[in-house]
Amino acid sequence: MTGATSRTIREAVEPLAPFLRFLQRYQQLIANPSDPNVCDFCFGNPHEMPLPEITDALIRWAKPQHQMWFAYKTSEPEAVEVVRASLVARHGIPFEAADIFLTNGAFAAITCALRAVIDPGDEVIYLSPPWFFYRTIILGFGATPVRVDIRPTRFDLPVDAIAAAVTPRTRAVIVNSPHNPSGRIYPDADLQRLGAVLEAASEHRERPIYLLSDEAYSRILFDSNAFRTPLHHYRRAMLLYTYGKTLLAPGQRIGYIALPPQMPDLEQLREAIFTAQTVTGFAWPNALMQYALGDLEQVSIDIAALQRRRDRVLADLGAMGYEAISPEGTFYVLVRSPLTDDEAFATLLAEAGVYVLPGAVFELPGWFRISLTANDGMVERSLPGFRRAIEAAAVEVAS
Repeated sequence: MTGATSRTIREAVEPLAPFLRFLQRYQQLIANPSDPNVCDFCFGNPHEMPLPEITDALIRWAKPQHQMWFAYKTSEPEAVEVVRASLVARHGIPFEAADIFLTNGAFAAITCALRAVIDPGDEVIYLSPPWFFYRTIILGFGATPVRVDIRPTRFDLPVDAIAAAVTPRTRAVIVNSPHNPSGRIYPDADLQRLGAVLEAASEHRERPIYLLSDEAYSRILFDSNAFRTPLHHYRRAMLLYTYGKTLLAPGQRIGYIALPPQMPDLEQLREAIFTAQTVTGFAWPNALMQYALGDLEQVSIDIAALQRRRDRVLADLGAMGYEAISPEGTFYVLVRSPLTDDEAFATLLAEAGVYVLPGAVFELPGWFRISLTANDGMVERSLPGFRRAIEAAAVEVAS
């Protein structure tokens, strides 16, 4: 019976179906994620104990210092100043405290940023392969997701295709760099071109186009690569961030929306984002995470260790005959499936005790994703399974 639920929610469920099917199977296959024999490369979850600096910070700030310590919190001034100082240091943009909105991670940041600017019937351009939930969030607000494909194997920013996808109904474009799942960092020249395209498209509109810059992995960079935010090139760009990736603590959620000082209609957007945080379900981080943010800002997973793990995975899988993309950032490696059916190949790997994310889950059939947050022991134990699976695939292709 369809009358029991919201029509927009029913429509929003559809793009989640591949993810939900995989998640159900994943939970059945990996009944005990802490099993030392599990080789789990599916998600960006930690497979080592949390960084002691995180635990120390949370313990330190959990002790109440006054009666209102755990009272309602929106964006606390001290935590906002931590973010503002970090943004100014990293990007050289003079952000104002009034234009920083703390959220429950990037998920809430993306949701609230979209809710603040889109209406039912608007179009939102997203790049594919995407993060799992972009389409669902867009559909949940009664808007239309417009897919623009990023071409393997370089996964360059498709500026011309974005320009071609813009219509009078376009209200927002979502860009994610470094890109999950490819690890591509979009060059500054491409971001400059994109800014020019959106500026020209917005010039004579009553309702301009916003650029949502999902920068969840902007501090996880390999090979001394540099990251540039598109906020340098487009006035109506919002910066969306989460600390969950850099800390590798995605369950302790804190992130933010940041608006640049050159953003038009700032006062209206401030009010809209605050309201979106309220009606979305009090989308602010909890008190403890805000108190601890000054300490957490100084903490990061070991990027050099991630890079060594990346290099080993690329070398070992390459020697077996796999084609893999070397990421410039993030903690993921994309690998071409030896079988056209990536879900079938993921099943072969699972039978060998190795668990990966098939490309069908993130709109990239024929590929699969490996998370480098697996520990070194998992990488070592997985190698025979990767070899058995590619050998079994070769037999299947030849038959």
